[in-house]
Amino acid sequence: MNDFERIQSLIKDRAEAEARLNLIPYDGSPEVKENKSGKYLYIRKRVGSRLTSTYVDVYSDDLYQLLLRNAREARELKKTIRAITKQLALLGHTSSDLPADVLQNVYFARANMKSSIYDQAVLEGVSTTFPQTEDILENGTVNGMTASDVQKILNLKHAWEFILDEDVLQVNSDYYLLCHIAKLVNEGIYSDGGRIRGVPVTIGGTSYIPPLPMESVVKENLQDILSRESETIDQAISLCLYVMQTQVFIDGNKRAAVLYANHFLIAHGGGLLIVPEREVPEFKKLLVTYYESGDDSSIRSFLREKCSMKVGR
Repeated sequence: MNDFERIQSLIKDRAEAEARLNLIPYDGSPEVKENKSGKYLYIRKRVGSRLTSTYVDVYSDDLYQLLLRNAREARELKKTIRAITKQLALLGHTSSDLPADVLQNVYFARANMKSSIYDQAVLEGVSTTFPQTEDILENGTVNGMTASDVQKILNLKHAWEFILDEDVLQVNSDYYLLCHIAKLVNEGIYSDGGRIRGVPVTIGGTSYIPPLPMESVVKENLQDILSRESETIDQAISLCLYVMQTQVFIDGNKRAAVLYANHFLIAHGGGLLIVPEREVPEFKKLLVTYYESGDDSSIRSFLREKCSMKVGR
């Protein structure tokens, strides 16, 4: 691996660690305070030169142990981030400021992140409401949903945090980035969720059976799309549809495809590509037609007109 490839790999690793750190609901050391009415849990954290203490909840052994695990995980992640940052510096890498239009796109994506994750979850068939999705994103759990569905939503948040990292937005939207995104969306569901599919699959609702993908062919086709001289949104749609039709991974292809296309879009200041909840039934019909006929004209027009969002529009 040459220095450039090493730097790209380290940037991805650091962004993943930072995304994991952002998912920890309480960052700090747990402390127990007691008064006449009972015992209570707080999180102690130093902010600058000031030591803060934030109330969490009434004391319970389970919650206390959870907070201890969170504190240990946060310390390990911070240690990992520092080590990677040091390695990047030794390799001569310094973070570059993103162009203004890309930064604006990042803010736009963050402002729409909850609704984007909700829409993606609905597209994937997750039985959730928007308030339930908000609870999961804010608290990590919610009543009335399966553990698998909760995991999918948390994985989407993790993956969005990853692709919105400023360093990751300077990494090429290549095959390796796609595989890493697939790994994130399949985390806790499939152990090799980011590995190219090596077994046959069928797709519900259609007679289309995608052939087994070959890594060299997938790389070549993605590079072909990325090298085209066409509008950013058209390239993003092509990337998205290619991953879905090819079924590159054993599962999570729609989630990975949408996130991958959005990494490309955001990195080029091109807005967002999200299938809104209300458009999911029509999108699925068009997707089946595309799978079976190979004609992408209808679904491309649909994605461009109904699912593309630009900053300020």
